[in-house]
Amino acid sequence: MNLPIIRDLAELPATARGGAVAIGNFDGVHLGHLRIVRRLLQRAQEVGGPAIVFTFDPHPVRILRPEQCPPPLTWTKRKAQLLAAEGVDKIVAYPTDESLLQLSAREFFDRIVRETLDAKAMVEGPNFYFGHNREGDVTLLEELTKEAGMTLDVVEPYALDAETLVSSSLIRRLIAEGEVARAAELLSAPYRIRGMVTHGAGRGAKLGFPTANLEAVDTLLPSEGVYAGRAWIEAEPHAAAIHLGPNPTFGEGHLKVEVHLIDYTETIYGLPLEVEFFKRLRGIQKFEDQDSLATQLQQDIAQAREIGLRE
Repeated sequence: MNLPIIRDLAELPATARGGAVAIGNFDGVHLGHLRIVRRLLQRAQEVGGPAIVFTFDPHPVRILRPEQCPPPLTWTKRKAQLLAAEGVDKIVAYPTDESLLQLSAREFFDRIVRETLDAKAMVEGPNFYFGHNREGDVTLLEELTKEAGMTLDVVEPYALDAETLVSSSLIRRLIAEGEVARAAELLSAPYRIRGMVTHGAGRGAKLGFPTANLEAVDTLLPSEGVYAGRAWIEAEPHAAAIHLGPNPTFGEGHLKVEVHLIDYTETIYGLPLEVEFFKRLRGIQKFEDQDSLATQLQQDIAQAREIGLRE
């Protein structure tokens, strides 16, 4: 499901006012985020208004401390798709700039939450901060919402056990380690990247396994290896085997993202491609010759096809 992304508050429709609001980055849209969204939907129904997620594009840390900003798990459109699938009515992706970052916590609350959104309820996690230098926290937010006659729900994080909370940082670590199946259990959908299909060396086609070479990927890449997954071409899903890393068999040391679309024969050069990861099948290997490589690729593709049929 696709919802229009609201980027200009000056053009905010009346249907995006007077509801329940959750503010945050929602990177990855994981189980902890879903807990907030479900409470948000309840509050929206109670106040008779829309359920609104207000997020930022780009992440404020990218402007304030770019060297500390981790690679994102989702791009804005994908984030909006995932939130809309959970029932969110309106999604704001506010363009982060210096003027926003200079607002005090009270100014942010008064100008955006009260005046612009005319919110009747707010739902946040306990680690929510807002305003210049993150000066506002949920304690201050509780005071401000009480003054404004609004309700505030502070939703507890989703805990896996006594010591582990579901967070974007945890999921980022799992993906970086290649634990994409485990990450998918904590996300609202399998982990997905996107890029543009470009021409490669053509070796895959010569071996009988043509691949789409993906470039300009703007989210976190899983660790090197071969994965079973699914590729999306113009909203159509196709089972895929994904090679992520160098090609040591051919003496190449640079990282590449190569996607073999199983049982697909059309040309897709120059098209955008989205790729989901289901399971890591193996690490990167150097083979003695092309025949050994082709034999292994046959096994990889058979395994990826079987996994794809189950998903």
